[in-house]
Formats: sequence, structure tokens, C-alpha cells
Amino acid sequence: MINLNINIDKLEGFVSRESIYGFESQLALHQGSLLNKTGKGNDFLGWITLPDEIDEAMLASIESDAREIKEKADIYVVIGIGGSYLGARAVIEALQHNFASLLNKSERKSPLVVYAGNNISEDYLADLIDILDKYDYALTVISKSGTTTEPAIAFRILRNHLEKKYGIAEARKRIIAITDKSRGALKGLADSEGYKTYVVPDDVGGRYSVLTPVGLLPIAVSGFDIRAMVAGAKAMKELVTSANTIDTNPAFKYAAARNALYASGKPVEIMVNYQPSLVYITEWWKQLYGESEGKQNRGIFPAGVSFTTDLHSMGQYVQEGLRVIFETVLSIAKPGRNLSVPSASDDADGLNFVAGKRIHEVNRQAELGTLLAHVDGDVPNIVISLPEVNENNLGQLLYFYEFACALSGYLLDVNPFDQPGVEAYKKNMFALLGKPGFENQTSELRARLGL
Repeated sequence: MINLNINIDKLEGFVSRESIYGFESQLALHQGSLLNKTGKGNDFLGWITLPDEIDEAMLASIESDAREIKEKADIYVVIGIGGSYLGARAVIEALQHNFASLLNKSERKSPLVVYAGNNISEDYLADLIDILDKYDYALTVISKSGTTTEPAIAFRILRNHLEKKYGIAEARKRIIAITDKSRGALKGLADSEGYKTYVVPDDVGGRYSVLTPVGLLPIAVSGFDIRAMVAGAKAMKELVTSANTIDTNPAFKYAAARNALYASGKPVEIMVNYQPSLVYITEWWKQLYGESEGKQNRGIFPAGVSFTTDLHSMGQYVQEGLRVIFETVLSIAKPGRNLSVPSASDDADGLNFVAGKRIHEVNRQAELGTLLAHVDGDVPNIVISLPEVNENNLGQLLYFYEFACALSGYLLDVNPFDQPGVEAYKKNMFALLGKPGFENQTSELRARLGL
């Protein structure tokens, strides 16, 4: 059963129905290109069939390793950058207690998941080591090559720390590598050290990898139902790969709506959530769409806000700033908890008019009121809604976003599966650090920086 719904009614007056539905025939062609692997980047389309290819043996292995990690670790470190950690983090933070870091392990029933290799901050890594000195931990390092700078530095440091803390033999049992099937520095190290490994398929890019062990293992360690998540993704896959009209295919509708808005002069999309636990869903979405579409001086710029918090900051700009934006609201019908506004005898804050109402009802009316205010302020709104946040619904949501992103990239006539621009900063960084082979660039860059 598909629970995700997409509503584009609040685009009326901004873009015509004809401009949206005019994309339908192109989308059907692009759907065929994805399924037949004839479009741009067709060597990175393995993610399309992942929900059907995750077999019982893999699920059982991941669940077994997750149980073992739970038994021996208070903290579980996920080392990776970009899609190598964002998908897992998005799901874990959406499902876990909002204050999981303050609960003890018996209350959480799973290790606390923390992340490394997603920055090069000395303070961050030093602070992390302070914590790992005090608790039992295990780690997973995620990298196809094993040479991506940020995770490679973090793994070098934490591997050294793990070996000193537990000894080399025990450290090896506390490390799992998720990497290439047969090549690369991390694969070679894992083989020589005897680490347990999982494979990142050659034809799946990092930002489309949440349904591989890259995402599934950390999610399972956190105690969540990866089978339900895969089932949700499979249900969405069956829909978006077969339905071929905008009215029947939510990925068609989303891709068409956002590209119609882009063509009308709205190059900035703001993803809106009303639950703090969904912040990393937005962060994952930002990477997926930004890295997939932002090429050849084109593409919709993905941004994110958390309401109602950001209504007291970014809300002013959204309401009255440059009219180059549209919003996509991720709306959740039912909360996971139950809490109401109490009555106060003095009513000093004037809130007795909401006494007895559930907090979610107040939040919901804030959501609806904001939607109308922003539409009145010339900000069109798309609404993506789910009945509740659970593993199945998140599986549906993530696969929906992935397929819609591929379609949208093809509408923009870019390759949604490469990221050539990511290499620019790396080359400069390597030259400035004095990496062998970059000597010619070093002096030029240092001169430009006045060093």
C-alpha cells in the first residue's frame, strides 16, 4: 500500500496546469530510459532494482552483525561522507527518540550512533576520541575507494585508537568495512586485516546507496526494522517504474511540478519540515538533488528550513524576500507521541484557548496557516504527505525522492549520476597540502592566496 501523497493544488496561479502536464510525455520517455538503461549515467542505475535484489541472506547477515554490535558497543561510529552517511542518519534520526544521546543504553536498547569522516575538524575528532575513551565502541567505515580524504583521515585516527584500546585482534572484530567488491585501498586493507565487509555495488552511487548495506547496517544497529523499510521502497518502486501519467505516478508529478516552477523563474526550492527529527531527511534530500542536478550552469538550488523554528528567522525572507523560491512541505499527519496543552488558572500567557488540544494539532494549524501565508506572499507550495513516520513510509519516501530526482535530472538534460564539480576543491586542497603530483599547482595557488 502506497501511503505517500503529493498535492500541487497550491501551484494554481503560479504555473498553469498545461505547463505541468506538458512534461508528461517526456517523463514517460525518461522513465523508459531509466528502466532500459539508455540515458545519461546509465552505468549507475543499480539503485533502481535494489528493493527487489535485497535477499534474505543479506538481511539476515546485516541483522546478525547488528545484534553483535549491540552486544559489545555502547557507541557505534559510522565513518563516511555524503551519501555514505546521510541516508542512514536521515532514517535513524527520523525514527529515534529526539534526545537519544541523553538516554542510557538500556533505555535506547541500541548503541548511540555517532558520525565521523564527514568533516575535517580537529576539534570534532578530538572531542569524539574523548568520548570513545570512556565507552565501548565499534565502527563501520564506508568508502568505495578508501582514499576519500575526510573518511580516510577519520578511519586512520579511529583505527589507531581502537587498536590501542582493545588490541589489534579485538579491534579487527569491531570494524566492518563497506567498500568495493574487488578493488581499492579499503578493500585491500580489509582483506589483509580480516575485517568483515559488505559491498557497495559498482553501479550504485553514494547518494543513491541508502538501500545497500551503507544505510541498512547502521539503521539495523539502531534497532529499526530494515525489512519494513525495504518493503516500503519496493512498493514505491513498483508504482513509479510502472505508472506513466502524472496523475498516477507521484515521481512524475513532483518532477513535473518543480521543473514547471523552475521554468517560470523559481530556481530555489526550500524543503520544509515541521518535525525536528526530519532535519536529516532534508539534509539527505539536499545532497541528492544538489549533487544530481547542479551542473552545466543549471539546476534548482535545494535549501531547507525547519518550521516553526525558522519562521522566526528565515520566515521573514520566505514571506517577503526575492520571489525566486518555492517550497515543498513534508507533512506528517500523525505524531508518534501524545501530549496536550494544559489549562492554566491565571491564563497569563493567553493560551487557554488551546488548552486541551494536542501539541500536534497546534503544529498542524501553524503548518496550514504558514502554507496560506506563503502562497499569499507569492511562494508556491508543493505538499508531500505521509500518515506517520515509520520504517515502511520512510522506505517509500526515499525511493520516491530517488526516482523523481533521476527523472528531474533528465528533464534538465544533465547526468544525475555524476558529480564532476566535487573534484575541484579536492585538487586545490591536495596541491596546498603538498601531495605528490600536484607540485605545479602548489605555487600558483599559494600566490593567489597571498601565502
